[in-house]
Amino acid sequence: MDSTTPAILFEQVEKSFGDLKVLQGVSGAVQPGEVVAVIGPSGCGKSTLLRCFNRLETINSGRLLVNGMDLSAPRLKMHQLRHLRSQVGMVFQQFNLFPHLSVLENLTLAPQKALGKSRPESIELAQTYLAKVGLAHKATAYPDQLSGGQKQRVAIARSLCMNPKIILFDEPTSALDPELVGEVLQVMQQLAEDGMTMIVVTHEMQFAREVAHRVLFLHQGQIEETGAAREVLTQPQSDRLRAFLSRMGRGE
Repeated sequence: MDSTTPAILFEQVEKSFGDLKVLQGVSGAVQPGEVVAVIGPSGCGKSTLLRCFNRLETINSGRLLVNGMDLSAPRLKMHQLRHLRSQVGMVFQQFNLFPHLSVLENLTLAPQKALGKSRPESIELAQTYLAKVGLAHKATAYPDQLSGGQKQRVAIARSLCMNPKIILFDEPTSALDPELVGEVLQVMQQLAEDGMTMIVVTHEMQFAREVAHRVLFLHQGQIEETGAAREVLTQPQSDRLRAFLSRMGRGE
């Protein structure tokens, strides 16, 4: 995939759960190296859209290409899914670390199982990325010995161990105490500066304004407004976005 080909292309994507239409004809593209923040009120479809990008959810209609792979088909073969998820990392709200494994073991499992790397190779990778997120000294610790911010940084390092081309972040700071949010956002900002393609569902408006290239504002399953992050967040055009930003500014 060259730099002119979108990392993600989605056209008229729709997704329903039973009678509930969660995504209603959303379209857009994410370029390689771009950071896109997805914002909007709870229930607007942000996380569902993100989950479609690595096939945790299957779209009902429309066209979806991720790293050139067509995810529009109702079924994909297992080897296609493995290839997709080796290229598209995901960081969840709740960390999803294995509690019975050490930090190092959490990081080395997927490279060995999914990428076929040797244990020494996987350990070297894990140590490199633990150092990158500032947690080299926690390699032998277990998840219950870590703070929430440290767990999330480990989860980011685990994703990096797969050498992904894209990382999806689903409200990565929402489960953290306020004083721990900054350490996670700092790691994410460094990834953005390194050129990682990132789609971030977030309520952290300052992060979106300062780090994201573009913002997508979703409302009731549709893209209500999109554009350059600073422009959209400082001079919103839609009444709904202005109201949303006002509520966020009041901490609601």
